[in-house]
Amino acid sequence: MQGLGTGAPLLPRTGEDPPVTIPREPAREAAERELSKPMYHENDPSLLQRALNRFWEWVDDLFTAASGATPGGSFGLLVIVLAVLAVVAALWWRLSTPHRAPTSSPALFDDRPRSAAEHRAAAEAHAAQGHWSQAVQERMRAIVRSLEERALLDPRPGRTADEAAAEASLTLPAHTAELRAAAQEFDDVTYGSRTTTEPAYRLMFTLDESLAHTKPTLTAPTPRQGAPK
Repeated sequence: MQGLGTGAPLLPRTGEDPPVTIPREPAREAAERELSKPMYHENDPSLLQRALNRFWEWVDDLFTAASGATPGGSFGLLVIVLAVLAVVAALWWRLSTPHRAPTSSPALFDDRPRSAAEHRAAAEAHAAQGHWSQAVQERMRAIVRSLEERALLDPRPGRTADEAAAEASLTLPAHTAELRAAAQEFDDVTYGSRTTTEPAYRLMFTLDESLAHTKPTLTAPTPRQGAPK
């Protein structure tokens, strides 16, 4: 038997045609072209599925590495993850909860109408317990409701404390400054998140008492041109 040389056929010749020999690189390229045909990839996962598989493999590797470096192993890692989720949930609740934005013209009364006497009684009840902010709110409502009951203000839903003070000043000009200060105090306490004190409530209490005994200043109608004076 003769020795094999480079490129020599492995089998002896049986006919006149020489054996087929294909170099390695063209053979590899031919195999790749053949395997790239769609018929060989009909059951392959989609691009999205492959991406998801890679992602979950990455997550699994990450947790495996983290559990090995975390005291307590997998249980310690689970505790840390739960703590992080709890912090994220608390931040989301705190930041996403709608808050009423402060405004300079909020409504003075709520939906349930009450008399001036009822507001005064509520104010005194809050004052007896040292709840000065609530006492100021109810005393301001008592002042405005009393002016409405005396027909010095027209009852109007949605009226603000500032509007009530401005309108009442037209017929009670001697108390203009006090009415404006009372309205400002009401707004600061109710919508400015500011606490108040007993002296502030006593000033509003005194204003309520003074208005109850003050006669309104009625503006005389302007005579029409040509009418007898």
